Amino acid sequence: MSELAGRPAADLAEVTWRTSSYTANAGNCIEVGSGTAEYITVRDTKDRELTAARASHAAWSAFLTATKSGALDQ
Repeated sequence: MSELAGRPAADLAEVTWRTSSYTANAGNCIEVGSGTAEYITVRDTKDRELTAARASHAAWSAFLTATKSGALDQ
Protein backbone atom coordinates (compact mmCIF):
# COMPACT_ATOMS: atom_id res chain seq x y z
CA MET A 1 0.00 0.00 0.00
CA SER A 2 3.01 2.27 0.08
CA GLU A 3 2.36 3.50 -3.46
CA LEU A 4 -0.33 5.79 -2.01
CA ALA A 5 1.88 7.26 0.71
CA GLY A 6 2.00 11.02 0.62
CA ARG A 7 -1.20 11.41 -1.33
CA PRO A 8 -4.04 13.45 0.20
CA ALA A 9 -6.64 11.71 2.35
CA ALA A 10 -9.58 10.22 0.53
CA ASP A 11 -12.94 11.91 0.31
CA LEU A 12 -15.17 9.03 1.35
CA ALA A 13 -18.49 10.80 0.77
CA GLU A 14 -18.99 9.03 -2.56
CA VAL A 15 -17.73 5.61 -1.45
CA THR A 16 -20.20 2.70 -1.42
CA TRP A 17 -19.36 0.27 1.40
CA ARG A 18 -19.81 -3.50 1.26
CA THR A 19 -19.54 -5.68 4.39
CA SER A 20 -17.69 -8.97 4.11
CA SER A 21 -19.98 -11.97 3.70
CA TYR A 22 -17.99 -13.69 6.48
CA THR A 23 -19.04 -11.15 9.11
CA ALA A 24 -22.11 -13.23 10.07
CA ASN A 25 -23.68 -10.18 11.74
CA ALA A 26 -21.04 -10.30 14.49
CA GLY A 27 -19.51 -6.97 13.45
CA ASN A 28 -16.00 -8.39 13.67
CA CYS A 29 -14.93 -7.81 10.13
CA ILE A 30 -14.16 -5.18 7.53
CA GLU A 31 -16.03 -3.22 4.94
CA VAL A 32 -14.58 -2.64 1.50
CA GLY A 33 -15.43 0.60 -0.23
CA SER A 34 -15.67 1.26 -3.92
CA GLY A 35 -16.49 4.40 -5.75
CA THR A 36 -13.10 5.81 -6.62
CA ALA A 37 -11.21 4.82 -9.73
CA GLU A 38 -7.84 5.31 -8.02
CA TYR A 39 -8.00 2.96 -5.04
CA ILE A 40 -9.96 0.57 -2.80
CA THR A 41 -10.82 1.65 0.75
CA VAL A 42 -11.13 -0.65 3.77
CA ARG A 43 -12.51 0.12 7.23
CA ASP A 44 -13.33 -1.65 10.49
CA THR A 45 -17.02 -2.47 10.96
CA LYS A 46 -16.72 -1.94 14.72
CA ASP A 47 -15.45 1.64 14.44
CA ARG A 48 -16.40 3.24 11.16
CA GLU A 49 -15.15 6.64 12.33
CA LEU A 50 -11.51 5.50 12.22
CA THR A 51 -9.50 6.46 9.16
CA ALA A 52 -10.07 4.03 6.32
CA ALA A 53 -7.07 2.24 4.84
CA ARG A 54 -6.63 2.40 1.11
CA ALA A 55 -4.78 0.41 -1.51
CA SER A 56 -4.37 0.58 -5.25
CA HIS A 57 -6.48 -1.83 -7.26
CA ALA A 58 -3.33 -3.81 -8.12
CA ALA A 59 -2.27 -4.10 -4.46
CA TRP A 60 -5.78 -5.14 -3.38
CA SER A 61 -5.95 -7.75 -6.13
CA ALA A 62 -2.56 -9.15 -5.06
CA PHE A 63 -3.75 -9.30 -1.44
CA LEU A 64 -6.94 -11.16 -2.40
CA THR A 65 -5.00 -13.61 -4.58
CA ALA A 66 -2.54 -14.32 -1.75
CA THR A 67 -5.39 -14.75 0.73
CA LYS A 68 -7.37 -17.12 -1.52
CA SER A 69 -4.28 -19.23 -2.28
CA GLY A 70 -3.47 -19.67 1.40
CA ALA A 71 -0.14 -17.86 1.08
CA LEU A 72 -0.96 -15.80 4.18
CA ASP A 73 -2.05 -18.75 6.34
CA GLN A 74 0.01 -19.33 9.46
